[in-house]
Amino acid sequence: MAELHPPKKRKHGVQNAFVIDRPVVLVGMMGVGKTSIGKRLAARLGTPFVDADEEIEKASGLSITEIFAKFGEEYFRDGERRVIARLIEGEPKVIATGGGAFVNDDTRALILDRATSIWLNADVQVLADRVSRRSHRPLLKGKDPVTVLTELGKVRNPLYAAANLHIRSDTSPHVRTVENILKALAA
Repeated sequence: MAELHPPKKRKHGVQNAFVIDRPVVLVGMMGVGKTSIGKRLAARLGTPFVDADEEIEKASGLSITEIFAKFGEEYFRDGERRVIARLIEGEPKVIATGGGAFVNDDTRALILDRATSIWLNADVQVLADRVSRRSHRPLLKGKDPVTVLTELGKVRNPLYAAANLHIRSDTSPHVRTVENILKALAA
């Protein structure tokens, strides 16, 4: 698990409240806030933030939706695993993963072995409200979000439970969730 160390000077003389010694990887269902919480967490830690889905899109030159449509989910998951392995290398950072990344056995084993994993968990209705605001989710195309998220949760939640830390994400401001993560990392 990541250890928080006393503050020290980082690049450009900026002092941070916490310093991590390994990557922090956020896992959980779509819509739980991995990207927005991850950006805020990285800022508080004074570390880089990367979104695995954005990195996959850059590497492939295609959107996630296009990858699913042209090549299927299995192809996407293999590429996702390779991108996450690359992101875990190098200096510690905060990484937001796609909702299905931690479901892949190899990806989950890699994250558990070489990073601190944090399961951001939220009620299905909170997730459904959030994902309904955007239409870029391939697994939701033309389907009821509550039904899809409930079914996905039955499969994914037991796997997410293997994460090092479990943090609730609710309708409160994401800064509160970040504070809860920092407390859990420091414990």
